[in-house]
Amino acid sequence: MGQLVDGVWRVESLKNLSKDGEFKRTTAGFRNWITPDGSPGPSGEGGFPAESGRYHLYVSYACPWAHRTLIFRAIKGLADHVSVSVVHPDMLDDGWTFNAGFPGATGDTLYGLPFARDIYLKADPGVSGRVTVPILWDKTRETIVSNESSEIIRMLNSAFDGLTGNTDDYWPEEMRDDIEEVNARIYDTLNNGVYKSGFASTQAAYDAAVTPLFDTLDWLEDRLSRTRFLMGDRATEADWRLFPTLVRFDSVYHLHFKCNRRRIIDYPNLWAYTRDLYQWPDVAGTVNLDHIVRHYHYSHESINPYRIIPINPVLDFDAPHGRG
Repeated sequence: MGQLVDGVWRVESLKNLSKDGEFKRTTAGFRNWITPDGSPGPSGEGGFPAESGRYHLYVSYACPWAHRTLIFRAIKGLADHVSVSVVHPDMLDDGWTFNAGFPGATGDTLYGLPFARDIYLKADPGVSGRVTVPILWDKTRETIVSNESSEIIRMLNSAFDGLTGNTDDYWPEEMRDDIEEVNARIYDTLNNGVYKSGFASTQAAYDAAVTPLFDTLDWLEDRLSRTRFLMGDRATEADWRLFPTLVRFDSVYHLHFKCNRRRIIDYPNLWAYTRDLYQWPDVAGTVNLDHIVRHYHYSHESINPYRIIPINPVLDFDAPHGRG
């Protein structure tokens, strides 16, 4: 694993562990916003108006954070307005690469560059930090708008509505406080909890992560026994932030990250709910289990030193979900 230090790529061991062996996620460094008229958003600078064809997403099908942005691009009808490049699923010493030698990987369709770090360097030749996806790129200013997935999905949720006519709102104002409360628990204990469990380097750190993870899955199972979606009878941002973790759980997190008390298919409501979201129009096309399984098992040498790719369970995401 490597990172950029003052514009220079350096390969090093995993540094985001605390002294107690607990995994600590690094924060995103580019925090600008696309807005309908280009006015400044909640952070960063202005000058990024919503325009068809102006913006580009660099993503990994394997990465759950990038997956969020692909989902919003799909459900908000933005496929013809925001273009996409997909990295190779392997993330080794060079980080994410634009090697197209894996089905579904596209290479860098804008500049033909070899590495995701080259996009960061194009935006800022002296940049320091991890090279993460998603990357929301402005073709006009040739710079990164944002690499924070939680903020990118909120841009995609509303900034382009005047262009597309798609006014579906997954971040309704009257529900925001409640959504934020649900998001916070799911992010800490589940979205990030699988990583805290899988990358823990002490028993105490693992125990501290995996116990609340399954407490949250139990809480979600109970919640979804009463409502179709997390916030009631309509899908919101909270559902689409949860889905990428659920769809990866049985194939990757259950065994690879030692989150093996139960599988998602062992929870009747959660499993039906996962299928419900998967069958949402255009969402299935954002899920690529070949990339997901390959990435985690091949890239994480510290967990899987022989890089053996398991055969994995056969999961029928298209089975009737009964939650209509």
